[in-house]
Amino acid sequence: MSQTTRPQADVIDPKTLIPPDLYGRLVARIVGEHDLPPEQAERIMSQALAFLAACAFNPSLSLAPSRAVDIGWHTFLLYTREYAAFCEQVAGRFLHHVPDDERELGHDSADAVQRLGVTVEAMRASDLPVEADLWLADGKCSQCYAGCASDPRKA
Repeated sequence: MSQTTRPQADVIDPKTLIPPDLYGRLVARIVGEHDLPPEQAERIMSQALAFLAACAFNPSLSLAPSRAVDIGWHTFLLYTREYAAFCEQVAGRFLHHVPDDERELGHDSADAVQRLGVTVEAMRASDLPVEADLWLADGKCSQCYAGCASDPRKA
């Protein structure tokens, strides 16, 4: 799918999807737990929020985070009340994190690379920013089924 460049004014700022104090706490946790500079932690958290918004906006797509973006998602999941409220506000439903055990055990596949491409395209199509260097195909987590809403294998 070809994507046109959108004016910056149309792009959603993912940081505005959660309260500023929560964003600051999430970034600080990433800095502390992953020994990253604050600027990198901010980029990771912002992309995690953009990814989750893309999952919310595109429930029929099978989207997956990169390894870097998954750090932000895992961090947000620790704040269960805030995460649940975010999901309800942005998606109208809970966005489940369902690990793909094949990938967790190191069995990489071309499918995972393709899913990252689909995810980036969905983010761009949803007017969400994409920091390409955070979407390298080295992610160990490609767990989103039905747009991160539920795992059809358990339905």
